[in-house]
Amino acid sequence: MGNLFANHLSAVLWAGALLGVVYGMIAQWSRFCLLRGLFNRWQQNDSRRLRAFALAMAVALVSSQWLAWQAGINLTRTPYHPTSLPVAALLVGGLLFGYGMALANACGARSLVLLGTGNLRSLLVLLVLGIAAYMTMSGVLAEFRLWMEDLYRPTLPATDLTLVTAPLGLDTETGRLVLAGLLSLALTAWALSSRAFRTSPRDWLGGLLIGLLVAAGWWITGVLGADDFDPVRLASLTFVAPVGDSLQYLMLSTGTSLRFGVTVVAGIVVGSLLVSLLTREFAWQSFTSPSHNGRAIVGGFLMGVGGIMSIGCTLGQGLSGFSTLAISSFLALAGIVAGSRLALRFSGGIAASR
Repeated sequence: MGNLFANHLSAVLWAGALLGVVYGMIAQWSRFCLLRGLFNRWQQNDSRRLRAFALAMAVALVSSQWLAWQAGINLTRTPYHPTSLPVAALLVGGLLFGYGMALANACGARSLVLLGTGNLRSLLVLLVLGIAAYMTMSGVLAEFRLWMEDLYRPTLPATDLTLVTAPLGLDTETGRLVLAGLLSLALTAWALSSRAFRTSPRDWLGGLLIGLLVAAGWWITGVLGADDFDPVRLASLTFVAPVGDSLQYLMLSTGTSLRFGVTVVAGIVVGSLLVSLLTREFAWQSFTSPSHNGRAIVGGFLMGVGGIMSIGCTLGQGLSGFSTLAISSFLALAGIVAGSRLALRFSGGIAASR
């Protein structure tokens, strides 16, 4: 056991696995899901799960910015902060991802959680998502992605929301703290304004804890993984490229190195499995019809393509990217919500079993 944390790289991998286990347990218990939150709000006027996501955004933002300030982590070193903003790719990618997750009835993170409960539909979604992600990163769709990224790519004075505070005379660090405080306060106030949400511990506690896990991810890679000669790439919770990386590692483990995102992915399935077994919710589930199967395949494909183009998913951009105040996150999240809305209108919503 003494060799498990022999260096900072192994420490990050084991901590990432633990982070994934905890996320999987919390997400399975709380049913944390942006897609379900949106559809419950639009179809049933029940905003509890949407408020849980808003609270997670608030907690992720304030805790991550506080950590960055205390530990000296530069969150602008993440992929969410491109020097020139690929506006078209972010919006179109978000639309594709949002539409796809509605067709598949779950985003990548929720699919991993569902897989741990015995849901074989999610296994197919994840397989297609991972393949489509690699097709878009470096495969046959890479040229299309690059074309979309270059379609409209303005260079802004800043890659985060300090673009707004700089004209007010605030320095960058102060501007981030002020923005984090104001945005987190507004999101928390909205979330807690609902009595139904306040009296639902599964929702508010789930959102609170998952928000903290985003900051934990930054701490693992930014503090535990810090090294002058071989630093770990700064990352937190995100589930599009890591699903593709996980499939690649399963096939080529002898020729590739294990990554933080892969251990998080594995940990989520284990954590969800543990909770589903303890609560006796584990049950094998499959498709009910060929059309159901087809929706899952198309949905997984759209999520893989869209998630790479928009630099993240509901958690990658909606929580992790948002916690860095990245401008790209606001565009991607807007696209994801719009894509889900379009899917509700043209594809008939999601299954109640999800």
